[in-house]
Amino acid sequence: MTINIEHARTIIKSALAKGREAGMKPLSVVVLDAGAHTIAFEREDGASPGRFAIAHGKANGCIMLGLPGSTIQARADAQAYFVQAMNGLYGGDFVPVKGGVLVRDAKGTILGAVGVTGDSSDNDAVAATAGIEAAGLVAES
Repeated sequence: MTINIEHARTIIKSALAKGREAGMKPLSVVVLDAGAHTIAFEREDGASPGRFAIAHGKANGCIMLGLPGSTIQARADAQAYFVQAMNGLYGGDFVPVKGGVLVRDAKGTILGAVGVTGDSSDNDAVAATAGIEAAGLVAES
C-alpha cells in the first residue's frame, strides 16, 4: 500500500477542517510518500509564504529518521548536536518539532509523513493526526 493523491487530498482537507474547528491559526499541510516525495500541499489563506518549507521539513525529518516529530523534538532537547548534524546532512530540510507525523498502514509499515505548520507545534500535530485518521490510516505523532 502507498499513499495516493486521494489519501493526500483527504488528509489535507481533514487537517484543515480540524484546524478551523479548533480555532487554530491558518495552517499549511504537506503530504509526503515513503521516499519523501511531495504528493500534495495546501496553504490556507492568511498563512505566511514560508510555510511550505517548514511543513516539508517537519515531514521530511520523520521520513529520514523513521521517527515521529514528538520523538525528534525530544531528541533535539536532549542532543542538540545530533539535530544540528541531521539538519546539515539533509540540507536544512529538517525541522525537529511536533507537527511532523508518520503515516503507517494497519500493519505498521511507514507509508509517508504529514507536516503541518501554522499554529503551536502541539496543535499542528493534532491537525495532522485528524487528517491521517480521516484517510483511514494510522498516525504516529
